[in-house]
Amino acid sequence: MKYVSTRGGIESLEFQDAVMMGLADDGGLIVPEDIPDVSDRLADWADLDYPDLAFEIIRLFAADIPGDDLRDLIARSYVDVFDSGTDVAPISSVGDLFVMELWHGPTMSFKDVALQLLGNVFEYILAQRSGKLNILAATSGDTGSAAICGVRGRRGINIFVMHPSGRVSPIQERQMTSVLDDNVHNIAIDGSFDDCQRIMKELACDLEFKQTCSLGVVNSVNWARVLAQMVYYFQGAFKLQRLTGSDTIRVCVPTGNFGNILAGWYAMQMGAPISRLVLATNENDILSRFFNSGVYSLGDVHQTLAPAMDIQVASNFERYLYHRVAGDPDRLRSLMEQFAQTGRLEIECESTGTVDSSIEAGSANTDDILEAIRCCYESQGYLIDPHTACGYSVVGALTPVGAAAAGGAEASEPTLCIATAHPAKFPRAIEQAIGQDLARHPAIDALADLPTRCEAIANDPKAVENFIIKTIS
Repeated sequence: MKYVSTRGGIESLEFQDAVMMGLADDGGLIVPEDIPDVSDRLADWADLDYPDLAFEIIRLFAADIPGDDLRDLIARSYVDVFDSGTDVAPISSVGDLFVMELWHGPTMSFKDVALQLLGNVFEYILAQRSGKLNILAATSGDTGSAAICGVRGRRGINIFVMHPSGRVSPIQERQMTSVLDDNVHNIAIDGSFDDCQRIMKELACDLEFKQTCSLGVVNSVNWARVLAQMVYYFQGAFKLQRLTGSDTIRVCVPTGNFGNILAGWYAMQMGAPISRLVLATNENDILSRFFNSGVYSLGDVHQTLAPAMDIQVASNFERYLYHRVAGDPDRLRSLMEQFAQTGRLEIECESTGTVDSSIEAGSANTDDILEAIRCCYESQGYLIDPHTACGYSVVGALTPVGAAAAGGAEASEPTLCIATAHPAKFPRAIEQAIGQDLARHPAIDALADLPTRCEAIANDPKAVENFIIKTIS
């Protein structure tokens, strides 16, 4: 398997080089040259546990890592790391829906699934090459703590995590800033997540700075992040096939940066038994508007109860757009340049009137989120975080009331909702919704009295660059 850039400006890469490059040197995103069809392997994979299934899928894309080494990396990432054991992504039945709980990792976020593996892969590659790495990350909340957890204390690695000051939940901020390892550096940027992401991309595209400082990225612009997340879509589909007897399922994914749902889209292209994806956004609805109209246009960033989705410019959208224009880098560059200049691009819809018949899309506002949390708890006794509540709300809006009783198409296929974080990470939203302080977890409670460390830096790439240079020198 080789890798290229969406913008066509780099030579093809092996997997390890793609991981270390992170953001493509031409400013594009790295994608596989081919997407393998695994339809004929599904029966053999259906009963594998999570580490074994991860090995079968990831080895197709990481051919330059010997099999025994890859098995070891996967085992160190998942075995005895998640509180659910080797069942990394357990599923709960919640009324008419099924919920995949991706919050059983060390920081209680779905980001752990990918970043535990990426941390081990970074360390493996650096050991092979006797190298060093300075990671620059932008986070809207959960990526930061999961990335820090994945690389804290690792030899040869420093990590610099930018978060928008005052725009992540207090617990998300404390999860990051209470880690005092010498190789961990938290930065509060006076701006939005989009500002943090813009700074990260600008510095990663400064090739002299990138090479001089051995700069790497852990955001989902790094292909390894998306690859690792593809695994739980296969396993979720296999589990629901066994539970329901259905041939295919649909999956609802709350999304901000388009990385999580893109992993599901790639899994579908490979042949996973998934018929549709349901894309759910909050008031920052640039993605849901696009999939319903073909128009991708900037709006204002709104602060919401689901801060990890408070994003307008979704990095991974470029990967999807690349495939949507049949892998034509010239067309892709033209569209991205148009968006950079005008804040708008448009592509033709299908005959259905939507961009992609395999992707339904909707959005949920603050009242919808609170109602979803309240409804789920009162009717099912099940707590969901505000991001998961976006998905819960959108699924309810897209599936007509009474569909199950009528036996409609929507009811004949089970729906899997992706739960992205433990509700204890968002206690204020939970208490606002149900009037009780029920969102608790011992690991979260333990953060309250820990010392913290964070550097406040201006919303300026040069200021961040200077901080990195000063720190590593």
